Amino acid sequence: MQSTVESASVSKSARWTGIILSAVAVLFMLFDAFTKLIKAQQVIEATVRIGFPENTIVLIGATLLVCTVLYVIPRTSILGAILLTAYFGGATAANVRADSPAFNTSFPVIFGILVWLGLFLRESRLRALIPLRT
Repeated sequence: MQSTVESASVSKSARWTGIILSAVAVLFMLFDAFTKLIKAQQVIEATVRIGFPENTIVLIGATLLVCTVLYVIPRTSILGAILLTAYFGGATAANVRADSPAFNTSFPVIFGILVWLGLFLRESRLRALIPLRT
């Protein structure tokens, strides 16, 4: 099926900025996923503090890893960004419910913005769907 949406061109500088922003987000998410998979002591303490049982940490880490891999693969990057948005929304809600400090609560929101901004700057399909200029 041929798309009727025309691709918006991406400048070289916008593309590289998007790649760098995405790389920063991906490196953090990979670090976060692996610390959950190995159940680092600080991760256990933080997860329990916001109300999740310790036995959910590995599943949460695996979920983040799968979403991040989908985000990195060009064909599934938009799906990955959507799933990461859901993941970060859950993290934000958990921090709000646990009455965490403002930085802890806003941190997943900042990374959600970083994920989408990086993708928007490097992905012409997304620019065609969400034109910020006419």
